[in-house]
Amino acid sequence: MAKLEHYINVGQKRLRCGYTTGTCAAAAARGAAEFLLSGRWDAVVRVITPAGIAVEAELLEQRAGTGWASCAVEKDGGDDPDITDGALVFARVSLRETPGVEIDGGEGVGRVTKPGLNQPVGAAAINSTPRRMIAQELEAAAAAAGYAGGFAVTISIPAGRALAAKTFNPRLGIVGGISVLGTGGIVRPMSEAALIDTTAAELSALYAAGCRHVLVTPGNYGEDFCRDVLHLSLRSWALCSNYVGEAIDRAAALGFESFLLVGHLGKLIKVAGGAMNTHSRAADGRRETLTAHAALAGAGRDLCRRLFGCLTTDEAVPLLREAGLLEPVMDSIAQTLEENLRHRAGEGMAIGALFFSNRYGILGQTAQAGQLLRHHQPASPEGEALGNN
Repeated sequence: MAKLEHYINVGQKRLRCGYTTGTCAAAAARGAAEFLLSGRWDAVVRVITPAGIAVEAELLEQRAGTGWASCAVEKDGGDDPDITDGALVFARVSLRETPGVEIDGGEGVGRVTKPGLNQPVGAAAINSTPRRMIAQELEAAAAAAGYAGGFAVTISIPAGRALAAKTFNPRLGIVGGISVLGTGGIVRPMSEAALIDTTAAELSALYAAGCRHVLVTPGNYGEDFCRDVLHLSLRSWALCSNYVGEAIDRAAALGFESFLLVGHLGKLIKVAGGAMNTHSRAADGRRETLTAHAALAGAGRDLCRRLFGCLTTDEAVPLLREAGLLEPVMDSIAQTLEENLRHRAGEGMAIGALFFSNRYGILGQTAQAGQLLRHHQPASPEGEALGNN
């Protein structure tokens, strides 16, 4: 197995990163396509992940027939592997006269049966970033070979059906296997202590450099939303992963003047429900919290029952909008979220939050969020020091 030699320093530890099932799928597809176009199997294929990190993956179980080729890449979870570590991700590629890339899932890849997820009902549970990675790799192989046709790709994970029983996929309405995931293509070590230490180190470094107003997001979705939608500067930004409470504690202890949390509704509604560790193993309560706030806003029994049955917060948004309750429910959630954040932060640090949906945009914000956003506007053309007093 070709292991990724990319490391990050986490506290006092040096930990090795891995790569996602999406990267495995893209690499296997590239390897199979290159065989079809050249007649030669390579031992290793190189792909560039969305994070900008190159991955060299060994091609395993190479097979071919008339008009098709198949191979696998073994999932590398790095120093903190998840349940998919070591699983083989196969790509079966065939040539088509019509340009373009058609992607589907085979054995062990789940299929979406309920609305509100990354892919539509009926589609294979291969998320949008892995689909984009697969298409880009095949298009690059075609360009290098001077091939003008298209490809049909089937991604399979033979161990996926058994692995899915250890995930939330069945509850979410993904049946028959696991999802092919990954927004950056790289798996960063995810031990709880390591992540908390990383956040603490980032906050300490920002404070030491003169930052007094910090922007915090749980993960990539929040980072992307701050940069691409809110057009904020990330010069005083830190990641907290699932550990919102620990990040608030550290920022307050260091002496930050303000703390602005930006995250997806599905993450921050847990904080509104009182959970300061939002990992699914530690807390959920999304549907319970959302339904309670809808009832407080006047939702009837039937709507509450429908909301309680939603698999994701995104699925609940159109139901609330149709009932004319979206704004009051989001305001109610924002108010409770603010109360919980202020209680954790204490009196010395201003704190606020903004929550959003990738599909519906900004959904709500706490009373102080608008004021705190001003601290994170882009620097002037003349430049600006890191200190954002």
